[in-house]
Amino acid sequence: MRVKRTNNIPEYSIISKDFTGFQYCDSFSTVTQTNNSLDKITTDLFQTPKWADSLMTIRNAAVRLVGLTAGGNKKDTYVSDYYPIGSRAVYFTVIDRNENEILMAEKDKHLNFRVSVMINRQDDHVTIYLTTLVKYNNFLGWLYFFPVKPFHRLIIRSLFRRLSKNHEYVSRRAQ
Repeated sequence: MRVKRTNNIPEYSIISKDFTGFQYCDSFSTVTQTNNSLDKITTDLFQTPKWADSLMTIRNAAVRLVGLTAGGNKKDTYVSDYYPIGSRAVYFTVIDRNENEILMAEKDKHLNFRVSVMINRQDDHVTIYLTTLVKYNNFLGWLYFFPVKPFHRLIIRSLFRRLSKNHEYVSRRAQ
């Protein structure tokens, strides 16, 4: 499964609605064949590898030392067949959704972020987008995200690789 990365928000995405002034944006995408629902794709996409879970445990311990909110542990995950607005979708709170996109967000004193899983079905294939926006609320937000950024990108690529190993997703060449 080929994964493409861009610094642009996918066309028709609701991720930036009422969220301006963000300082970081990335969007990863892949093309595959699947009949799975958007909610199932979201659940499957956020099945993190053990090494990423270990990094999250280290991150959580470090941020607690400076008074920031820790989160993102596997024990805190919520999995459902449908993620309504206000619920948690695996790790994050759903703040908006439509038939093609689930928009999740978290706010903290140092930064706010949004993450979106969006699909675009065309004929016999689906393009899956995973987009992240980050807004720094202060210098601590920038300082926090600076070393996290390369790991964020590695984890996203790893999530797509794991998805491609799932038998419900037939690999297609990204267009």
